[in-house]
Amino acid sequence: MMRPSPPSWTTEIWERMRRHFLLKLFGTTAFTWVFFLGYFHLLRYPAHEVVVMPLTALDHWIPFQPWTLVAYLSLWVYVGMAPGLQWTLREVVVYALWMIALCLTGLGLFYAWPTQVPALVQHHSDFPGFALLRGVDAPQNACPSLHVATAMFTAIRASDVLRRARTPMALRLFNIVWFLAIAWSTLAIGQHVVMDVLAGALLGSVFAWMSLRWRPDPAAEMRRVAPRIAPRAAAI
Repeated sequence: MMRPSPPSWTTEIWERMRRHFLLKLFGTTAFTWVFFLGYFHLLRYPAHEVVVMPLTALDHWIPFQPWTLVAYLSLWVYVGMAPGLQWTLREVVVYALWMIALCLTGLGLFYAWPTQVPALVQHHSDFPGFALLRGVDAPQNACPSLHVATAMFTAIRASDVLRRARTPMALRLFNIVWFLAIAWSTLAIGQHVVMDVLAGALLGSVFAWMSLRWRPDPAAEMRRVAPRIAPRAAAI
């Protein structure tokens, strides 16, 4: 008996997005809401004395660019991409558990070692939405940058899916560029300094590596769903 041929990359990506869509959508939204409850509590009530992060030469060189706020806020769309591309319910659940572990680790670090960026990098701007950001998300809980950590985790996990689905290189590059824009924006609007970004990238990379190592076997998950995809692909 011949095995079904693998679906085209467009079919596979569509099926990945379609499967468990509501669970992915509302699950990501609920997780984000719960995360911010803990984040803002630690932001307003630090358990220990807040440490000011040191500046590097690169921090002094990076100009203030309020328009990069668009990239900064795009994280909340970006973090939904990788879970949205998971095949099966098991993969979605395991992915969520790793992301939860990442965020809990970050919150634990904020509790044990609260930090903030120096006052001299806390700029003000009339750019739309900037005053709201400063009023809600003060430049504390700085190191490691969870903005960068979650973006790095997402970038690595999304890259893995795009590679396995044999998508065009343009899509894979777009994923990388989106991550870089988010990471850069944290520096360009003064929410973080270089040390925060490097620590966040390291944290996100470590958890992404662990999540790729300990997860449901992608090939086995593919074999489970491929027979159901073939008839739909043929109909299209």
